[in-house]
Amino acid sequence: LVRRFVADRFPEATTVIVAGSTARGERTPTSDIDLLLLGPEGFLADGLDSLAATYAHEGEAVEVFAYTPTGFERWAERGVAQRRPVIVRMLLEGRALVADESLDPLRERWAVIYEQGPQLEQSDVDLLRYAVTDLLDDLADAADELERRIVAAELLRDVASLALVTNHRWIATGKHLARELRRWDPARSERLAAPLLAGDLDAFHAAASAELAHAGGRLHTGFVR
Repeated sequence: LVRRFVADRFPEATTVIVAGSTARGERTPTSDIDLLLLGPEGFLADGLDSLAATYAHEGEAVEVFAYTPTGFERWAERGVAQRRPVIVRMLLEGRALVADESLDPLRERWAVIYEQGPQLEQSDVDLLRYAVTDLLDDLADAADELERRIVAAELLRDVASLALVTNHRWIATGKHLARELRRWDPARSERLAAPLLAGDLDAFHAAASAELAHAGGRLHTGFVR
């Protein structure tokens, strides 16, 4: 199916990588097919050097990330800078159905960067500490139940990101953030998630505060951002 799709829509692609749940053999009824496509300069329409789009093909949803060499470099570097290297992970972990001679050197180069983990300045850590501190205070003060649950969800996202990056692990969004957190440290992940899943927001506040302490503690008054 993927080969037919590429032949129909992107015939000049020189590398075709299937990524995500399809590559891992973990598809669900609503999973789409994630494809990383690489090709020469000019292989995309309208002179584009990058394209992210979703297509319908033979009853499947196909999510395409397509790049020329220039486009891949720009977007890969952006993902690394944002500490969320989505297309680098696709490159390294996906299954290549079609590949030219450039794939192995490209994987080798980006594997070195990926394995080093995110490189942070102290200002980056401090900004996350500030955000987590602020959310902890909001959760402690909130009386409206809907507000409390919204703040708790934001707090989980930010404190998980803080724990990951301060341990040289890449962050993610949505379901992938939960997976990265569990992959990093199942025990600490469980201590953070269990009270939230049980609806005990006071215990979740305490667990998030403990994670903040691991990263340097509260940061609020006097912080300049």
